[in-house]
Amino acid sequence: MSSAEQYVRTEYPVIDADPHFNRVVRYMRGSDLVAWGGLTAAAPATLLAFERIRPAAGPKGINFALGIATTLGFMGGFLYSYQKSSLRFWGWEENTRELAKNREEIAARQAAGLSVYGEPTMDENSQAASARNSKYAAVKFGAIPWFNTTNHKYHVADSTNTAKSENE
Repeated sequence: MSSAEQYVRTEYPVIDADPHFNRVVRYMRGSDLVAWGGLTAAAPATLLAFERIRPAAGPKGINFALGIATTLGFMGGFLYSYQKSSLRFWGWEENTRELAKNREEIAARQAAGLSVYGEPTMDENSQAASARNSKYAAVKFGAIPWFNTTNHKYHVADSTNTAKSENE
């Protein structure tokens, strides 16, 4: 990382500033899943409530509108839950459960002789570009949903709270 890299000071330990998509989803809490389901159900329920107040669509049109509303609720609920899980990785919210799970996962990967963050499949410059583009990307979901789906070695982690990092 360049010396100009800026770090965000957090109240809780940083697990990973650029976690892989699969890790974020695996580390979701039950409350995240409930929120996802609730937002998925809330979108068509809201549409039905408005339809009762002032009907706009005919009987055939409401089915299509419900499908769209359910799809949007599902996607919005997922993005909300993904963001909540990401905030814990970044140390922006309480993350005791995630720290313990991360320690176990890293220790198991190191014991098996595997790379902590997975084997990179790209050259050095592409890894650095990927890390720059996806770091803290869940904050920008309002503009574009962007996820880290690549393995790279550029992770900002609080190594005092995780197993020994590869980058040390």
